[in-house]
Amino acid sequence: MRFYEPHDEDEAAGLVREAAATSERLRLVGGGTKAGIGRPAQDEATLSAARLSGITLYEPAEMVVSARAGTPLAEVQALLAGRGQMLPFEPMDHRRLMGTHGEPTFGAVAATNNSGPRRINAGAARDSLIGVRFVNGRGQAIKSGGRVMKNVTGLDLVKLMAGSWGTLGLLTEVTFKVLPVQERVATLVFSGLDETRAVEALAAALGSPFELTGAAHLPAGIGASAARTLMRVEGFSTSIDYRLGELRTLLKRFGQAEIVEGEAGTGLWTDIRDVVPLADPAAAAIWRISTAPSQGPALTAAIGAEREARWFYDWGGGLIWLATSADGDAGAEVIRKALLGPGGHATLVRAPDAVRAAVAVFQPLSAPLMRITAGLKTAHDPNGVFNPGRMYAGL
Repeated sequence: MRFYEPHDEDEAAGLVREAAATSERLRLVGGGTKAGIGRPAQDEATLSAARLSGITLYEPAEMVVSARAGTPLAEVQALLAGRGQMLPFEPMDHRRLMGTHGEPTFGAVAATNNSGPRRINAGAARDSLIGVRFVNGRGQAIKSGGRVMKNVTGLDLVKLMAGSWGTLGLLTEVTFKVLPVQERVATLVFSGLDETRAVEALAAALGSPFELTGAAHLPAGIGASAARTLMRVEGFSTSIDYRLGELRTLLKRFGQAEIVEGEAGTGLWTDIRDVVPLADPAAAAIWRISTAPSQGPALTAAIGAEREARWFYDWGGGLIWLATSADGDAGAEVIRKALLGPGGHATLVRAPDAVRAAVAVFQPLSAPLMRITAGLKTAHDPNGVFNPGRMYAGL
């Protein structure tokens, strides 16, 4: 298989023009850490953004950072940390879950809308993404957005590119708003709650004025023998003391809560972010399911009644990570049937190639949404050059 690794945007655009002229289909990659997500590749060559690297703008006072798409995410995070700043949305590192190597890249954060536990407070990656440069399927270099957030009339290409998984264009540079690192981080841990009570407790805390930045529930046997319900708060130390006290009073009907801080607390949220409790065994299929938080326990109970599975909850119960056997359809029929009542969507994040080729990896779209999606693909990539079929068959 041919492998292209352009040094700059102009070279990348030329390679795409050549591919479009010959109908060569390209697999777009950054660090390759999420290569196994999506339907199996239907391409003839690889176009890597790895050499499109380097931080192009950092203005700490304006809280804005720009970097070329192939820049290692760790490089950007180290720069921000040196000035007491961070990416607000806590992007996941997929390497442990996917069994991959390499370095996560800055562009891939935008391309996959990669967002972790702090999404409930700070929004998704797309909410902080304010500018992109990309090469479309015609080999044209496009710039959209900039260094400040603006209201947009018409098609917002910045938000459109977020979560498109490289199917609409090759990102060459991205710009994000950043936030200050908080002085102190503390986590309340309730032990032994069943899933319904845990989600009730998380809902009460999230509905309070005490501003959680993490809300998760790990059932018994997921990383520990006892169930754990976790609530994270961040800010100035005096504010943390006050909010922890108020939360304990508000939630006293759920029992006594332990306070976890420092490395122990950081480790808890890193494991949740990276889905470490479900990473083994590596042969298991992994699903990422979104639904209304109040519906989470009933949804998992319905799935568990039909198929052996393990799971935990993030985002107050609205995000469910679920592991099950990869046999057959890896649970696709059972999971999507269970979603019909409460609503939501499910993505098959990890499974063998044969399974990912046979079932819908991303949530199937309604006919109107599929027409819109196909129209966007045609408008941006008329020759079907980029990541063909990765999200939906035929696109």
